[in-house]
Amino acid sequence: MKIIYSIIIFLYLFSIRIASFINSKAKLWVDGRKKIFQNLNSEFLSSNISPNDKLIWFHCASLGEFEQGRPLMEKIKLNYPNFKIILTFFSPSGYEIRKNYFGADYVFYLPMDTSKNAKKFIAIVKPQIAIFVKYEFWFNYLSELRKQNIPTYLICGVFRRDQYFFNFYGTWFLKQLKSFTHFFLQDDSSKELISSFGFNNATSDGDTRFDRVCEISKNAKEINIVKTFVSDKKIIVAGSTWDLDEKIISGFKFQNSEFKLIIAPHEVDEKNIYSITKRFEGASIVRFSEASLKNLLSADILIIDNIGMLSSLYKYASIAYVGGGFGKGIHNILEAAAFGLPIIIGPNYHKFIEAKELIQLGGLFSINSEIEFKNIIAFLNNTDARLTASEISNKYIFERVGATDKIYNSIFN
Repeated sequence: MKIIYSIIIFLYLFSIRIASFINSKAKLWVDGRKKIFQNLNSEFLSSNISPNDKLIWFHCASLGEFEQGRPLMEKIKLNYPNFKIILTFFSPSGYEIRKNYFGADYVFYLPMDTSKNAKKFIAIVKPQIAIFVKYEFWFNYLSELRKQNIPTYLICGVFRRDQYFFNFYGTWFLKQLKSFTHFFLQDDSSKELISSFGFNNATSDGDTRFDRVCEISKNAKEINIVKTFVSDKKIIVAGSTWDLDEKIISGFKFQNSEFKLIIAPHEVDEKNIYSITKRFEGASIVRFSEASLKNLLSADILIIDNIGMLSSLYKYASIAYVGGGFGKGIHNILEAAAFGLPIIIGPNYHKFIEAKELIQLGGLFSINSEIEFKNIIAFLNNTDARLTASEISNKYIFERVGATDKIYNSIFN
């Protein structure tokens, strides 16, 4: 099975190199790993790392997993400022945005998971502790960590019965999980599942994202342009939207409505911003980059044509729409919930525990069509209905904070 795994890794590497000729994200993935070991050697040889320094390796797939690892990284830095942290990413979506993250001493792409690369990487970095966030089970790295008796943890992990570990062909993969010293899992069902396969080193500790979004909501920035745009209207903030999300939302006529729309799309390139503008033709639209006092007051829709602002936008919202639910899956609903907002999403949410729970409680609403979107907006236009959903979202977040402290105390105390 190890040979088959190695072949899969080789084929993935080959395919992404081919894709890099036509796909900008694949090109970043490939270019970011060029001279990776030369750069690692240069950084670690030139750094003032003494034999007594403790170096902790965090690995995140992308930006979402980074946000889960971030509270623990920052707590470690707060309590042990002399500890060194190396942060690796698999995806350009994480690395390119967080390559200058202040909480890590070193930020790199993770070299592809071959046996040779794993040995070389760990020989250079020499981590005392390795922490993988949520998933990203790279088995050559895990094997090397186990061989060298380096404590290895999975935090914010989630296991589901349909994962390959638990299928008839997954025996080899399941055995590789023995490399983990401890599993810090998000929920009881994950713990029960992994325990049923003989893993007794698992606890259900929650999700550090609740700590993160709680902190974000407390420190939301004032945005004067947005404050001016809001005026006296109710605001729908549509965040991380894709084309199908925007199609659904555009069925609602914001001109002469009680609502205004702030839309922060997932892609902010000129082509996509223009496409969104055409979808809402007939409404008065302003781009954030072109906003002025004159055009903001008369505008129905504000398009955010930059990145990094979404979490602060929720401060001004009455209702949140979170995108991705008409594609591979919804984006982060917890940020919106931390601001005590009723939330609307598309139909593809079933892999997300928080979405299923919030729907059951009544703080989250899933839609399939333009008509359903309009109906939910009409329902939430009722003050009592909106406040009830708002209280549910707010309570859901604040009852679940504390995972960071639990994980930190287990590893370091």
